[in-house]
Amino acid sequence: MSNRTIYSRFKEIADRYPDNPAIVEDNRTISYAELDAMVNAILARFYNQKQAFIGIVMRHGAEQIAAILAVLKSGAAYVPAEPFLPQDRIDYMMKTAGVKLVITDDYCHNLTPAKVTFDDRSTPDSIAYILYTSGTTGKPKGVIQENHSVVNYCEAFEAEMHTGPGDVMLQYSVCSFDIFVEEVFTTLLNGATLAIPTIEVHNGPLSGLMDFCKRHNVTIIDGFPYLIADLNKRPELLPHSVNLIISGGDVIRESYITNLRDKGIRIYNTYGPSETCVCSNYFRVDNAKPLEDGTFSIGKAIKGVEVKILDKNLNEVPAGEIGEICIFGEGVNQGYLGNPPEQANFVTLPDGTCLYRSGDMGYVLPDGNMAFLHRRDEQVMILGKRVEPEEVENVLNDYSEVERGIVRAFLDDGGLHYLVAYIVPRKGFSLHDVREYLKSKLADFMVPEFFVAVNELPLTHRGKIDMKLLPKVLKEGNYK
Repeated sequence: MSNRTIYSRFKEIADRYPDNPAIVEDNRTISYAELDAMVNAILARFYNQKQAFIGIVMRHGAEQIAAILAVLKSGAAYVPAEPFLPQDRIDYMMKTAGVKLVITDDYCHNLTPAKVTFDDRSTPDSIAYILYTSGTTGKPKGVIQENHSVVNYCEAFEAEMHTGPGDVMLQYSVCSFDIFVEEVFTTLLNGATLAIPTIEVHNGPLSGLMDFCKRHNVTIIDGFPYLIADLNKRPELLPHSVNLIISGGDVIRESYITNLRDKGIRIYNTYGPSETCVCSNYFRVDNAKPLEDGTFSIGKAIKGVEVKILDKNLNEVPAGEIGEICIFGEGVNQGYLGNPPEQANFVTLPDGTCLYRSGDMGYVLPDGNMAFLHRRDEQVMILGKRVEPEEVENVLNDYSEVERGIVRAFLDDGGLHYLVAYIVPRKGFSLHDVREYLKSKLADFMVPEFFVAVNELPLTHRGKIDMKLLPKVLKEGNYK
């Protein structure tokens, strides 16, 4: 286990490269020394308060990054949430994590230099953050991650991607997803620069985002396969400075990189659940052949991690046989806050070894790389984010105008999942009202794309929903 923490490694970099740019925005550049001073200015406001978990609900920018580092330096863990999430969801996350202090944009206004020096209270095995992801109980569950796991991941990233001073990473992901962890910490703990666009640029057309990348000489773009597929359709927008593209959060297909792979850019497929610290596997795809289904291998385990294909009794299966992808090593930690049903996926073997059962099925290829096939359960990825249809279904059934409803996931012809809700409505049912209700409880990407009203939900003789008797809503895929 690494003997360094996130903040201590950041501090090493800040002391080594004090004048190098740590963060660039359209209207300012923050050096490593200035960012560390901002960390201490924020820390001065709560250092004497004993906190285990501190919420971060801020727009993206230098202050948000400084606030995260300040929380980590204090020895606490940060609990991030986007300001645009439903307030009920933010409140639930903060309450279940026991958060008593939430840092907002207003909290960080009018910062003044700290007059004293603050000790780094973090330890390698202290919790770094809690990320909330979709849960089968109808409520999001909090994934715990520790400092040493993040430091190990940054070291593994540096060893594979060879990034450092002079590189510029685009900060594009939302803060509540682990691509954000990859963007921020592999940058600031390896001496590179983080380029943060405004919300208007982030949410605007692709051309505007790429213009931002050109202005700041971005060298690394990290995102979901859909962003990469969009770039593939318009490769002329990609700045010449970009030399590394990283795909994560869902499968990447050969059709997503046909125009990009000729530009001499390294392109990586990454794999790994949030429960094992961002990624457990890497595979370079720009110079590789796809599998028969047009997707790419997920590669081999990264530094400090071991990945095996196991059967239901947790015995390793022979190469080529299908089993569950199970992860060992630095990324595997305490699991979840509380004791949700999914905690059973964290297993301690008789010899004391800990592993995480991913729920993903796969097999080992003849060359030793691994292939991902499908989920073991009903969990799907929507826009690169994990969704349990059961959580959406539970919220749907809490609505007063729904007598009964189910939510199912389907694949479009481009291989992407979408959600359909089948509803037995009560008198006075309004589709607009039920959509607004779901938006008030769930993140936007979790709201079903399609709603189908039925008189009853047909059952099999065993009492389960008979999907063969329900209509399937077809959706044309964006990519082929």
